[in-house]
Amino acid sequence: MSVRSRLPLRPGTLRAVIAATFSLACAELIRSGLYLSYLGQSAQAQDALGIAPSVVGLAWALHVGADTVMRGPAGLMIARYGLRPVMIAGALLSLIAMALLLVAQAGWVLLLAAALHGVGFSAAWPGAMNLTADSTAEGAQGRALTAVSMAVLPFIGLGYFLFGFLRDFPVTGVFLLCLGMVGVSLVSAFLLPAHAVRGPDRTPPAPGERRDVLRRLQPLIPAAIMQTVTLSLFGQVLFKLTDVLELPYWTMIAVLVTGALVAFGSLPFVGRVADRGRALLTLTGGFALIGVGMAGIATLPPTWALFPLAALVGLGFAGVQPGWGALVTRTLPEAQRPAAWGFLMTLENIGTAVGPLLGTLAFAQFGARGPFGLGATLALLAAAFYLLFRRAFPASAGPASAAASGAASGGPS
Repeated sequence: MSVRSRLPLRPGTLRAVIAATFSLACAELIRSGLYLSYLGQSAQAQDALGIAPSVVGLAWALHVGADTVMRGPAGLMIARYGLRPVMIAGALLSLIAMALLLVAQAGWVLLLAAALHGVGFSAAWPGAMNLTADSTAEGAQGRALTAVSMAVLPFIGLGYFLFGFLRDFPVTGVFLLCLGMVGVSLVSAFLLPAHAVRGPDRTPPAPGERRDVLRRLQPLIPAAIMQTVTLSLFGQVLFKLTDVLELPYWTMIAVLVTGALVAFGSLPFVGRVADRGRALLTLTGGFALIGVGMAGIATLPPTWALFPLAALVGLGFAGVQPGWGALVTRTLPEAQRPAAWGFLMTLENIGTAVGPLLGTLAFAQFGARGPFGLGATLALLAAAFYLLFRRAFPASAGPASAAASGAASGGPS
């Protein structure tokens, strides 16, 4: 049996999923490296653009803001015009933004380029996620969506460290590298299908269908926000927490690696549970484990206790990610999924933006206990919500559909 035949993808879709994932990965590498690393650290770049470090922060805020606002409209455009033209248009806008940087000699040009880049980038995540969901066989969508997300995440870190290394390199050369990588992302977009991979071509919901779509979206909103908020609470206070807890640097790294290894190691099993009709169970259980683990860390236990607590939190995130992916694909109407998912990804982006601010405020008010206590509270509230309102979801999102799902697909996935 070949490797391709073992993948849970529909025939003829592997190339498209790889192209969408690679296009997204290149786009993430550039934006994390350019705004978060290079422009903030390179004195040469700041002199060439005639900007102060504060302008770099404003450029990042404009980029994320434009990305956040446009993800919903990007989903609507994918539904109306198809995946390939929207992804190509987004990559072209990003290419124009990078070209502007080559001729920029003032701060306002950087701000304009950052905003255009955010608009262009907004199609990348909804496009890749919808294509993956459509290309995956029933009963494996949660795992496939999580796998694509996890494949892209290392490129974010790679971009940050790569462009940090390039901070003393000539500005023009670095901007040309950005232009080239966005060009690769554009070429990858041309390999995407023009129409829906399966089923009828998507159209935005008609007035009569919009109410049903909104009704289905409402119970998904808490998870859309909470999963990104709890993950991003510690972005700006991690090293401060290390100092307050009097942890050696490498001990903190070991604690983080422990949680990550447990998360990655348990994803195949937990993802299989989510895809076999128990998406709501894994999502709820995941939030509960995150809450318990963070509550334990908030007590400031001995160093040895941080490792099992980090493992508990990692196991929780391993439940949230595939549980969320499977729940979305089984709850949203397939014909309107691109538009609805664009809205949900807007909420996810808001959570990512708000999380560091909440973590900083919690640390300032309550010290090292604050961010962990806040994370525990939010995660447990999310778990309680999905436990109390589990009947708001269709039967296909819960355990009752496991047998039906297996029968429909010809057996267990």
